[in-house]
Amino acid sequence: MSRTNSTMLPLETKAPEFYLKDTNSNTWFSFSDLKGEKGTLVVFICNHCPFVHHVIEEVVRIANDYRVQGIGIIAFSSNDVIKYPQDSPELMTEFAFENKMDFPYLYDETQAIAKAYDAACTPDFFLFDNQDRLVYRGQLDDSRPGNGIPVSGNDLRAAIDSVIYNRIINPIQKPSLGCNIKWK
Repeated sequence: MSRTNSTMLPLETKAPEFYLKDTNSNTWFSFSDLKGEKGTLVVFICNHCPFVHHVIEEVVRIANDYRVQGIGIIAFSSNDVIKYPQDSPELMTEFAFENKMDFPYLYDETQAIAKAYDAACTPDFFLFDNQDRLVYRGQLDDSRPGNGIPVSGNDLRAAIDSVIYNRIINPIQKPSLGCNIKWK
């Protein structure tokens, strides 16, 4: 496992558009189709990453807690499935079902979306406001596999709460850390 930090896309960046197939529903979606009324959380994950496995329950809790408050949730997998077949679209569907992911899990086959978002690792979090401007691109919390700190989602939850309640988000944000995206 290669420990990689997120690249910290500049704040205020407009959310890149996409049109990709959701592996949960076999429906094609764009950012505009999935964005939330108050904001949108974009998460890059994959099926096999130990960092994703470490936090996936909290990511699902966050999605369930905030979807009803007007936050859209979108997950992508952009890994090269030739070299990493465990991240194939069929297994993405299985992973989503096993983890009770009730939000779109889109397959970025060409990796163009990961490049557009400047995603670097899994998990990698991008929070956009209701104007589709990036306001947070940092870690879920300080927990990492094996460091003994419980998964809480504190950093991401604080940012989402700030979006919902129109509070200023601290621009000094800790990068996410995870496995590198498996580029072609």
